[in-house]
Amino acid sequence: MPRLAAQRRIEQFLDHLLYQRNASPETLRAYSSDLQQFVEFLAEADLPTRPDQMDTLAIRAWLTHLHRAGLERASMSRKVSSLRSFFRYLVRDGELSENPAEKITLPRLQRKLPKHLNVKEAGLLVEAPDVSTALGCRDRAMLEILYATGLRVAELTGLNIKDVDLREFVLRTLGKGSVERMVPFGKHAKRAVEAYLKRRQELCGRDYSEPEALLLNYRGGRLSSRSVRRILDGYIKQVAVRNRISPHGLRHSFATHLLDAGADLRSIQELLGHVSLSTTQRYTHVSTERLREVYKKAHPRS
Repeated sequence: MPRLAAQRRIEQFLDHLLYQRNASPETLRAYSSDLQQFVEFLAEADLPTRPDQMDTLAIRAWLTHLHRAGLERASMSRKVSSLRSFFRYLVRDGELSENPAEKITLPRLQRKLPKHLNVKEAGLLVEAPDVSTALGCRDRAMLEILYATGLRVAELTGLNIKDVDLREFVLRTLGKGSVERMVPFGKHAKRAVEAYLKRRQELCGRDYSEPEALLLNYRGGRLSSRSVRRILDGYIKQVAVRNRISPHGLRHSFATHLLDAGADLRSIQELLGHVSLSTTQRYTHVSTERLREVYKKAHPRS
């Protein structure tokens, strides 16, 4: 029964995030997974699972367990953040008098420079698909859009055909918090999308349940974020790109190449859909590193 009470409160919290905070599906999945794992640990460790009995010691025990299991510090920080948000919700709801996760501190994470491709590598990657097939045309369109617009994976897979204006070279997307923005793209992406749309009908198989979706899988359903990552991994191996890169890495490449070519941070912030300019500013560190390397190679007294 206590575990059922925890499950009920987690579901209410997720509803709050969805309907009051406009949280994205990715965010909801992450919170749900973190909180479910925490409750399962408490049950297996024979610790109280009622939300009003969860305390700082229980959280520390869970983190110790995760650390011994080899979980990376970044993932642990995210899980602590999930707990803080959940308990903050319970405090506001009057179920708890204080947030037991607020007392949990982890060592500050060292911010790593985002991985990105150089311009030549990005070109090789987006041109890798075999466009003689319908799936190859889809993959080419997918990669061209990612590199041309810097979309997040969830934004990419959420695109509908009507969201892409090929005449005006612009697409409409819903970012974090369901904030709408318009993002331009170039002629290469336009040609790739046009070529794909001519053959899209070939992918309308037995699971053709979302006729409005832009990118379809081989069965006719909407392409998933997991599939995007799997497809990208395949093309990276095919072209032997030096740095293993994620779909988010193409987003980093998009921003870095714009900055290197002289685009201002405010414009890049708008294109990426960042709420805070400080999030965009990390790309200045990438360019600073590049300049440092150029200096070392070129200056006689470097």
